[in-house]
Amino acid sequence: MHVSWLTLRVVRKWSEATDIMSFELADPEGADLPPFTAGSHVDVEVRPGLVRQYSLCNNPQRRDRYQIAVLRETQSRGGSAAMAEEIRQGMLVRVSEPRNHFALDPTARRSVLIAGGIGVTPILCMAERLHDTGQAFALHYACRSPDRAAFRQRLIASPFSDRVHFHFDDGAEEQRLDFERVLAGPNPQTHLYVCGPPGLIEVVLAQAKALGWGDGQVHREFFAHAPAEASLSDGAFRIELSSSGRVFEVPEDRSITQVLSEHGVDIPVSCEQGVCGTCLTRVLQGQPDHRDFLLTPEEQARNDIMTLCCSRAKSPLLVLDL
Repeated sequence: MHVSWLTLRVVRKWSEATDIMSFELADPEGADLPPFTAGSHVDVEVRPGLVRQYSLCNNPQRRDRYQIAVLRETQSRGGSAAMAEEIRQGMLVRVSEPRNHFALDPTARRSVLIAGGIGVTPILCMAERLHDTGQAFALHYACRSPDRAAFRQRLIASPFSDRVHFHFDDGAEEQRLDFERVLAGPNPQTHLYVCGPPGLIEVVLAQAKALGWGDGQVHREFFAHAPAEASLSDGAFRIELSSSGRVFEVPEDRSITQVLSEHGVDIPVSCEQGVCGTCLTRVLQGQPDHRDFLLTPEEQARNDIMTLCCSRAKSPLLVLDL
């Protein structure tokens, strides 16, 4: 997937909540930024060779800047620590144009938004968009404690605060998130959006399925996920680049992106876990072994796109649109 890059200035950086930093990014000359829709994300080049994905959390109507929030994680692969320590106010950084794999469904008559921890970033943007367009929604925000809840005061002060429900792990039992109650009574005109830790998302998806929500009504975005377990298709396979006819062997201990990089073929990557979509590529021939957490089951079944950072092959050869 081709990525278009912008050079933006960090015009503001501040502590949003415990272990969470917010950043505002703007054009150095004050020009409007490319438009985006609620649920979009950008890639940020933290330093050369280190690219990470962050959801946009400002109102999509605002074109003068992008806002992102970054959780400093103890299990970080380097991105969150570098953002906190190395990216300073006034610096210029490379930022991709926005992309959206977690968009609001325009046919929904009502939306249920569920956020866990830093997963509130795209959910907040969705709530502001739904309010601006007069759509019915409810937002449920689960977090460890009030001091770790990003944008808590912004949500409390919002014109839709009566539709925002906070659920804190260290709070009273009666305010905990009751998934069965929140997801009860689904109908085809209601859509569900969830973003947060993998455990939360998996619980929400399982509960929604048990209560009769249709697959097309449920939308999720993972920020990170445990690596996929090995399967019988972990062996070597070949990939062919359609533009040149070059063929490369992908051994069992290497990813497609690693092999391509070793042969001078630059594929943009960010999460390297199959959650962000940066490396999505068209498949012209062959059957991928999808290991991502981005594509819906229907999209995976079509076998016409795949994430090169983690997915592999069920067929001996994959022909890629590269």
